[in-house]
Amino acid sequence: MKKRIFDRNFFLNAATAMALGLSGSAAQALDIEDRLAQLRAAYDAETAKNIIEIQPYRFEQTVTLPEDGTPVTLVSLNPNINSWFLLGIGETRRTWFHLENPAPNDRAVTLEDGADGPALLITEGVKTFRCTPWAGNPSMLGDASNANLPFSPVCGDRLYLRVKTSGSYSSLEATSQFLRDHVWGGDALVTWVKATFNKDKYALLDEGLGTGKSETPVAGPIPANVRYPEDARPLMAAYHTIDLVGAESGMAAGSWYPVQGQDGVYVSALSPGYIAPEVFDVPGANWLDGTESRATNYFVAFELDRFDLGFARGTDHPRLDWSPRPPHYMRPYGMPGPDGFTTEAPLVSLGMVPPYLTDRVTATFTAGFKRQHGAFRSGALRDVNYGSHYGFLEHGVIYSKIWPGLSTVYVSQDGEIGMKTWTEEDDERLSSMRFVRQNGVPLVENGRPGALVTQWGPGNWSGSANADLRTLRGGACLMKSENTDYLVYGYFSTATPSGMARSFQAYGCDYAMLLDMNALEHTYLGLYSFDDSGQMQVDHIMRGMNNLDKSGSNGVIPRFIGYPDNRDVFYLVRKE
Repeated sequence: MKKRIFDRNFFLNAATAMALGLSGSAAQALDIEDRLAQLRAAYDAETAKNIIEIQPYRFEQTVTLPEDGTPVTLVSLNPNINSWFLLGIGETRRTWFHLENPAPNDRAVTLEDGADGPALLITEGVKTFRCTPWAGNPSMLGDASNANLPFSPVCGDRLYLRVKTSGSYSSLEATSQFLRDHVWGGDALVTWVKATFNKDKYALLDEGLGTGKSETPVAGPIPANVRYPEDARPLMAAYHTIDLVGAESGMAAGSWYPVQGQDGVYVSALSPGYIAPEVFDVPGANWLDGTESRATNYFVAFELDRFDLGFARGTDHPRLDWSPRPPHYMRPYGMPGPDGFTTEAPLVSLGMVPPYLTDRVTATFTAGFKRQHGAFRSGALRDVNYGSHYGFLEHGVIYSKIWPGLSTVYVSQDGEIGMKTWTEEDDERLSSMRFVRQNGVPLVENGRPGALVTQWGPGNWSGSANADLRTLRGGACLMKSENTDYLVYGYFSTATPSGMARSFQAYGCDYAMLLDMNALEHTYLGLYSFDDSGQMQVDHIMRGMNNLDKSGSNGVIPRFIGYPDNRDVFYLVRKE
């Protein structure tokens, strides 16, 4: 097994120095290399550890309470990102509290042992606030922990305490998880049921509504490359619930339609059989059968200069233990998981959009595979890096290591949204990554089908042993159109990786990757708006997804926004 070498340059920039409460000269004097060498050694060690010990950029401060000598520790888990902190009270039986900074670019959080006693020091420009959330009986932390809120405000609403809670499951998700966890061979049973009964369960075969003209909006993506003239594209039915401008008679195949009231958001429909022959002439994908060629698929494009992208791990998934897919000999002795642990504690995962962003949220969609399927059973990636488990990172904090060779969505500290196959050289940028999620290998790379699109096992595409199972799938791509970048989510009612690749090619995507598959809860996408009364309205990429939301006395309570979910999620919020 190839041992990965973790070696990256890291330096304290001005924001980091501010977050650590250091002047420029003090930051320069800090022995960074020695500290980072120790952190790297802990990161690389093939032994059992906890999630704190794999944070290679963390910074710790400790003070002592004068009344009883109790130590208080503040851990900035990634000072460059300045979002997540752990506050520890005590020593031998330390109680940890997971704090979130909602304004990481403007607000520094440090621990001070000043003349007035120890306190959290929260700095915003020239203003400074002191907070002692551990003081009193009950304390601010105690009240926040018992408030029955996943995000509970503390320190004058300047920070949020993340409180552990259960994530919502659908009945299908709960049953599948029970079988996998408690029945011998349960995962094989779930796979057999999907292959036998769920094949094409969600397929929408286009029957055609006549022909129509592709009306390219003044702003928006270029239409897909199809085999029909612009004024005679097949009209496709809309099985979604999204209100579109100009699609009253149907959606012209491959054309983009603005979403009513949502600047910078567009929707398109396409069946692979409508794609132009020159797209199929590019080698690298399999032949598509008649069912897949007729399948109706929908795409939602987001103009990236209008949106920020975020990611949140679910309360339960993806897990942190070993996937059963790589062989056991890939597991070093004494390693309970590929990163040395099986639990995120003392971190708290919530699977939802932070409440301070809900007034700007535009969309959410399910992020990726569970850990069971998030590693390789065969191929070259099985034989390196413990089986190449898919990595993910939230608010600069590593949950599972980011491995080379895997398709990766990332959001950097400066807001750049990218999609690429991760390399060892990319590790040099990891300290400045705010969000990262990996998921398999590319469907499209450099505008062509990925190298493993036709290789079922080495590509880890999931499905039948015959490598021919069509199923409901979700995917995403990055696309440039008229000098504007778009993030595109694709809902494929029934597709193989080859059909997904050809569709993303037709839209001119430079890079595309698989997200998840097999059920509506795994391919969920919601679009959000507010009516005149201030109530949130939810539209879905497919009818039936509304059953995954909940209802309350004041209307719909959206999945991933109104309550924690067991699954991980991407969310798009409008830039301020």
